[in-house]
Amino acid sequence: MGVSVNAWSLEGMPSPPPDDLPRMPARPREASKRDFGRVVIVGGSAGMAGAPALAAMAALRSGAGLVELVVPEPVVAIAAGFDPCVMTCGLPAADGEFSSGTAASLAARLARASAVAIGPGIGRSDAVRDLVASLWRHLDRPAVFDADALWALSLCGPLTEHAGPRLLTPHAGEMLRLLGLDPAGPEADDRSFLEAEARRMAADTGAVILLKGSGTLVTDGRCEARNTTGNPGMATAGTGDVLSGVAAALLAQGMSPFEAARLAAWVHGRAGDAAAADLGEVSMTARDLLDRLHVAFCDVVR
Repeated sequence: MGVSVNAWSLEGMPSPPPDDLPRMPARPREASKRDFGRVVIVGGSAGMAGAPALAAMAALRSGAGLVELVVPEPVVAIAAGFDPCVMTCGLPAADGEFSSGTAASLAARLARASAVAIGPGIGRSDAVRDLVASLWRHLDRPAVFDADALWALSLCGPLTEHAGPRLLTPHAGEMLRLLGLDPAGPEADDRSFLEAEARRMAADTGAVILLKGSGTLVTDGRCEARNTTGNPGMATAGTGDVLSGVAAALLAQGMSPFEAARLAAWVHGRAGDAAAADLGEVSMTARDLLDRLHVAFCDVVR
């Protein structure tokens, strides 16, 4: 996400959020954690426990009342060690990834979810492909599909049939793969082409697409919005996982996919701008965004 000339004032201070940006309601004094939704993150594989953990921690930082991290059994202990506030569940694995039949094992846990994020660090096995396809078609909860879940969806044929609200968060290469094109092809640098295809795909599938990159585009095929926060320092591993967690938390708190995508993109970029202001663009990491999500949310609470 590149920083817009409108994102910062001449004095170097961040400009206020757009007037039409969705806002977070103030919390009533009598609120409990169950009032703010339960997010389930489905992801992880051997060597990739950090990706779903980042998404889970971001969901907590974005106001979700409860967050559960569901990962393959071999990495559950690692995933559990990132944050004691995150619940964890390990499911059967093969070669470090979810094994076949995981969808049935997940059913009871997902039935309790307010929103789900699928894909961070999940891997690319045949079993993962089948799991993602099943969740896309049958999961009746609002769901964010990101990372390797987008790889799986690119192999699933038409995406017009799904049981619940859907939000896809591809970068340029992932968007091209969803289109059946080479993710490293020349179209990766053709932003106009990518945005036109994102609008078309959103309209065809009934999903919201958050097309990441400089001037992130959010579209449902009818309405669209462009984000102005963010900077090149966010081009580092894990920042997309943070975005997925933010979006899932906003879905869990009752926002529509379009509203959640808009606010998640703005908050994510604003946290990145705060990190860049403190650390510079070269040295910032995804953990630095986590530590500054509060800066952004303080700007968008009604």
